[in-house]
Amino acid sequence: MLPEAIEAMTEQLKRVGNASSLHAAGRQVRRVVEESRETIADALGARPSEVVFTSGGTEADNLAIKGLYWARRPRRRILISSVEHHAALDPAAWLADSQGAEVELLDVDEYGRVHPDTLRAAIERDPDGVAMISVMWANNEVGTIQPVHVLAAVAHDHGIPFHTDAVQAIGLLPVSFADSGADALTLTGHKVGGPMGVGALLLARGLTPVSVQHGGGQERDVRSGTLDAPAIAGLAAAVRTSVKEQEALGRRLTSLRDELIERVRQAVPDVVLNGDPVNRLPGNAHFSFPGCEGDALLMLLDAKGVECSTGSACSAGVAQPSHVLLAMGADAAAARGSLRFTLGHTSTRDDVDRLIEVLPAAVERARRAGLS
Repeated sequence: MLPEAIEAMTEQLKRVGNASSLHAAGRQVRRVVEESRETIADALGARPSEVVFTSGGTEADNLAIKGLYWARRPRRRILISSVEHHAALDPAAWLADSQGAEVELLDVDEYGRVHPDTLRAAIERDPDGVAMISVMWANNEVGTIQPVHVLAAVAHDHGIPFHTDAVQAIGLLPVSFADSGADALTLTGHKVGGPMGVGALLLARGLTPVSVQHGGGQERDVRSGTLDAPAIAGLAAAVRTSVKEQEALGRRLTSLRDELIERVRQAVPDVVLNGDPVNRLPGNAHFSFPGCEGDALLMLLDAKGVECSTGSACSAGVAQPSHVLLAMGADAAAARGSLRFTLGHTSTRDDVDRLIEVLPAAVERARRAGLS
């Protein structure tokens, strides 16, 4: 967590009160919540009234996808990219299984990018039947950045609401809700140096998804639940700080990432870089290691103090190929033999040095294990 987020949370944890209460303590907490809402809106090019607090990115994705689908019935089509995080894919799949939705996965190119023509062609097969469209801003596995502004414009040409999961982008890429053209945008705390368990859905005015959970209607009658003021304060501080420092951090991480990629290629000559080689997240380096099982290589590196990931962190421990790499055209072996290395604000060249020091031996051992 960023120091600013810890400080904001610690200060708020000293107080008591429910933001929905009318007494003095409640009004004080409400002031903190509303100031946090204004801070996030200002940092991300939104209006304060467009910030809907949630428990994190998963809830925000569920609210956007389920809520917009229900609000626009009897339209049944949901267009969603084939490389989305499971927080978006699974709600869409649930709507198909239990609510009669017709979910159509948008194809991607070899870098994991949705082309505007692909989206346009999918819409025009039955434009009046499309309830909503969801394409993430940047991919959580391979780091590819999507042409969100263009895709949103295609959606609006047909009068269809467009949602983007920007969890990976905020704090690493310039993000403006107003300029993006998106109607709904997901963010979460722990990806910007804030706390886990809190996030938000930026929701354009005039757009009213059906609630996913019901109760007190605390957030625009769209989302119910007692607001976690300390977490919200931490989220706001993290968003403000990460956006303020985004340009400098992005430059530093891009340089460090490029060095990491080059040195990994030298250390393991047959390694394959996945995702767009240029238009990718500053801190993302995703590789396939031929002849290796990703889980085995991960554990060997972990034993040497290098922490990385196979596929999406949320599906760690599940022995199945990455759906992202499969959608990009990789075969199952390459998809299973992939690792993601992520650099963040605490990463240094010493971290890259340590990876290169232990990687060749770990790859060799993983390959021997795969042959035995």
